[in-house]
Amino acid sequence: MIIFSPMKIVPVDSPKSVRQFLEMPVKLYKNSPNYIRPIDQDIEKIFDREKNKYFRDGGNAQRWILLDNGGQTIGRVAAFHSPRFSFEAKVPVGGMGFFECINDKAAAHLLMDTCKEWLQAEGKEGMDGPINFGSRERWWGVLVDGDLPPSYSMPYNHFYYQELFESYGFQLYFKQFTYGRSCIDALDQKFYDKGAALSKDPDISFRSIKKKNLEQAAKDFLHVYNLAWAGSHKNFKKMDLVQANSMMKAMKPVLDEDICVFGYHKEEPICMYINIPDLNQIFKYLNGNLNWLGKLKFLWYKKTKPNTKMIGLVFGVIPKFQNMGTEAALITASKNFLETKALNYLTVEMNWIGDFNPKMISVVEGLEATVVKTHHTYRIFFDESVAFERHPIL
Repeated sequence: MIIFSPMKIVPVDSPKSVRQFLEMPVKLYKNSPNYIRPIDQDIEKIFDREKNKYFRDGGNAQRWILLDNGGQTIGRVAAFHSPRFSFEAKVPVGGMGFFECINDKAAAHLLMDTCKEWLQAEGKEGMDGPINFGSRERWWGVLVDGDLPPSYSMPYNHFYYQELFESYGFQLYFKQFTYGRSCIDALDQKFYDKGAALSKDPDISFRSIKKKNLEQAAKDFLHVYNLAWAGSHKNFKKMDLVQANSMMKAMKPVLDEDICVFGYHKEEPICMYINIPDLNQIFKYLNGNLNWLGKLKFLWYKKTKPNTKMIGLVFGVIPKFQNMGTEAALITASKNFLETKALNYLTVEMNWIGDFNPKMISVVEGLEATVVKTHHTYRIFFDESVAFERHPIL
């Protein structure tokens, strides 16, 4: 008589289990033409205690893989918490993410139970997921609509994931909307009309970033960001010059000067629209590995494969120049840069916007962008008597 063992949870604590963790999605999405494998090194940095700042302030993380009774990897997940997370909850909440699983509720719920038990042992009373052990713009949410190739560091998953989460008891904490629009379609005349007066002002000018002067670009970015975002939204912390310089240096290898535009009143930066090429249009050729050979391939494909999609990272206007045509003038100036430089970009996708941010949704929809992808971020409290509330509106 043969007795089959049940599914088995295995901690990721060896080179073999790390490889199984990284390669599990490759098998899961082998028949999904829109799946693009993330760079392994980027995933591993998140769980490296020396490289991820979220560990340094008392954060912690643990990963697991799930094996079937034949020893095949059928799921993976990670759980984590950090004081750096600014979760607004009545009880201490941790996170789970990097979830991948076959279409099997028992398997999925076993992975979620494992996260729950680990977080309870760490003193947490609730769990958000799927999220990242890091900043919100990366690997955050369950894709529920928009089966399109993911932009780099945005989650891509089978649509049955929504049922796996909701059947466990997760409730919708907020929706994440990814907006996109064509770069080649003509702008509506209203943009030119709204920005006409500002565009004629001799004190107003629009200029693109210059790689040879990234220190000035960092100062200009810092000025606009701290006034337009950190100064107006409690969820955004002020940035310092060290952080701004570090960000610009990180962007430099993929920076396209002509899609990063600042607006100035005299010499004061008043607005910015920062885009970068979508790295996934190159990374899709690397099979997840950015080793020395992968870096050579990256440079080759960067030269030989025109990038047709850009990612909108930041769009902002300082308060005293808002609602006076500045947004429209910035968009028309950016469009003019695309046309005069004869760039290859056909579409732009913007960083996701939560449904808790109606002001930013209004701005983006005013740019004639439409929702092309929707993700869900979920929350569950381990004690069902704790009242659930959606993410507060900004």
